Amino acid sequence: MRVLKFGGSSVANAKNIKLVLDIITKKAATEKLIVVVSAFSKITDLLLLASKKAAAGDESFKEILADIERQHLDALKELIPISEQSSLLSHVKRIINHLETLLDGCYLLGELSLRTSDTILSFGELLSSYIIAEALKQNLKNSGYKDSREIIKTNNHFGKAIVNFEITNRLITDYFASNENQVVVMPGFIAASLDGINTTLGRGGSDYTAAIIAGALNATELEIWTDVNGMFTANPKVVKQAQPIAFISYQEAMELSHFGAKVLYPPTIQPVLRKNIPILIKNTFEPQAEGTYISNQEMSHTNPVKGISHIDNITLITLEGSGMIGVTGSSKRLFEVLSHQEINVIFITQASSEHSICIGILNSDADSAEESINKAFEVEISQNKIALCIVEKNLCIIALVGENMKNHQGLSGSMFSTLGKNNVNIRAIAQGASERNISAVISERDVKKALNSLHETFFEKNIKQLNLFVMGVGNVGEKFIEQIHQQKKFLKENLKINVRVIALSNSKKMYFDEDGISLKEWRFLLETGETADKEKFITTVKELNLRNSIFVDITANESISQTYEHFLKRNIAVVTCNKIACASEFDNYKKLKKLSQKFNAPFLFETNVGAGLPIIDTLKNLIASGDKVHKIQAVLSGSLNFVFNNFDTQNSFHDVVKEAGVQGFTEPDPKIDLSGIDVARKILILIRESGYQMEMNQITNESFMPAECLDTTSNETFFESLKKHASHFEAIYQEAVSKDSRLKYVAQFEDGKANVGLRFIPKDHPFYNLEGKDNIVLFFTDRYVEQPLLIKGAGAGAAVTASGIFADVIRIGNN
Repeated sequence: MRVLKFGGSSVANAKNIKLVLDIITKKAATEKLIVVVSAFSKITDLLLLASKKAAAGDESFKEILADIERQHLDALKELIPISEQSSLLSHVKRIINHLETLLDGCYLLGELSLRTSDTILSFGELLSSYIIAEALKQNLKNSGYKDSREIIKTNNHFGKAIVNFEITNRLITDYFASNENQVVVMPGFIAASLDGINTTLGRGGSDYTAAIIAGALNATELEIWTDVNGMFTANPKVVKQAQPIAFISYQEAMELSHFGAKVLYPPTIQPVLRKNIPILIKNTFEPQAEGTYISNQEMSHTNPVKGISHIDNITLITLEGSGMIGVTGSSKRLFEVLSHQEINVIFITQASSEHSICIGILNSDADSAEESINKAFEVEISQNKIALCIVEKNLCIIALVGENMKNHQGLSGSMFSTLGKNNVNIRAIAQGASERNISAVISERDVKKALNSLHETFFEKNIKQLNLFVMGVGNVGEKFIEQIHQQKKFLKENLKINVRVIALSNSKKMYFDEDGISLKEWRFLLETGETADKEKFITTVKELNLRNSIFVDITANESISQTYEHFLKRNIAVVTCNKIACASEFDNYKKLKKLSQKFNAPFLFETNVGAGLPIIDTLKNLIASGDKVHKIQAVLSGSLNFVFNNFDTQNSFHDVVKEAGVQGFTEPDPKIDLSGIDVARKILILIRESGYQMEMNQITNESFMPAECLDTTSNETFFESLKKHASHFEAIYQEAVSKDSRLKYVAQFEDGKANVGLRFIPKDHPFYNLEGKDNIVLFFTDRYVEQPLLIKGAGAGAAVTASGIFADVIRIGNN
């Protein structure tokens, strides 16, 4: 014999009930079944609401009652042929009339006792089970109905009655010993006291009913049919990558259930656990899915961690003081206080010194617990031996669960390391000697990040998910997105990195998708987005609080560069090609670097110098290995190099600068390049990364541009000024020709001094043959004395800059 239980979502309406009937009919072809059903979805909540409104004198309870009646009559009419509906509709209406009488009584008396509440709540299961039993008879004549109240007996503890198993088991076995029906349908959740008064079995009561029946009859299996494919490695609503668990032990299932896995409730397992009856959790809407098999069978060669679960709305209460050390009975007094207030303790941890004890309870019990504890210890508190209890609300308990965790070293370390890397602060820890459960209390705001990070570590084959928030989608931004889209599959398969773009923003629009933006249609999605708002963008990134978040700045905007501090403080990495932050005041530069270290949030800016060239990374490795930089010589502007490589008697300075802009080699405002400010920023960043302290105003900028050109206020007037001063630029060019030299804009640092300016480069210099938009850097160090370390390559352009940003993102992924 097999026991099947169908939850509220499985019997929510006639459409779903038809699926249930199909499952029952197929299974009944091979064995006898007992089918336990819950109330229709949300009906129990409606009954509770109606009873409370009635007791409060609110006549709107009648509208709720009418809705309950409509739902059940509609289902019956759709499930039963018209020719057979009359008597059944009359029976349902009689039940509804009885319910109405009870609600009217609550309204007239203005009260709702626990006993009355139990009776009212029982109507959900009574109605659903009757309708389903009658519908089943249409296809399966050899089926029947049994009222659970007749065979499950309890005490009079209304709301959560205690089952009298001695009497209950006898009644169950006696009834089914003589019952010849192939299928018997029963209501879950409800029972009756020994004197025949309606009682309920509390939270998860329908599951409990099924388990009681299965245990009493030594059923071959208990099947729990719900709306998901079994128990999951984590809550799939929070962790999108969560997977169904194929096999799990009773103990693991109880742990996960206790910590919020709502597919199953811990009391459900007790009656079948004693009899070693397996439990199978199945999906009514995907009956072909494997589901989760719960038993005491040992599973070898499986992941020692079976699941990650959590409980929300937790308050942590800490009682501490020297008056607890060596004093027997302190813990006993604490728990007695809570017991008298009927407060359930979910989490306990105590320092070995006995100086403090910490407990976790529900937020709803926090005020009562605080008042009661302080009152119980008021003498010790008045003598300053014990402090007023410390109350911390809005927390969450996360738990790593697995039967075989005790046999695997380092799981606790991996758990806490993962949380630490993601800047998830742990308020308290509890771990039993069996290591079946490792629990930690964290802030509620971090639960999504924590669960996803832990799931990634223990279940996702070391695939690391990176969540990108991209600000700036101009030329470089477009190339960056193209490169991500092109390489996404390669990164996942070969580097175990899953890159998702969560947000995009330009100067006009911004668009967010927590599940990842489709990179095939990002342009359209961005156009449909909301108006760009820098503050709202920052706030949304923080509120999403995703693991491995990376803010990618592909702008040249000063106000955007001033937001990095906000991101780093929230453990959000920053990748930027915007040079302004690293070339700002030295104190700000150092602060950003320190924040990066303090909050374990990478701050990478390889493209600040040399676009995609590995200049900064190489410099970092030199310094880290103990080398010391004494001198730097460099051509650091790909745009200026392009300009002076193409400027000649055939191509005017104006035309070449225009073409550099078209090619994407200059900043949106070309004066930034031509004034030398951009180069000065770059050499300043290299100087600072070399370990020297320097400010921007300490760099000598020998500008070759006429002041009138630099004083223009728009690109249009700027280019007009280039035409006006054409003779000035031609004179510079002719001087270079006369000296048999080439023009290069050079940055230099030596003996603590730095300068940038246009130089005449002779033929024997390494810079002479620097072509196109290439950059070149010479590092003279302790190790590279006579022959400097030389880095050379394309230093401008959307594609190479985007690849440099991409490389920084990959560095974070590989960290």
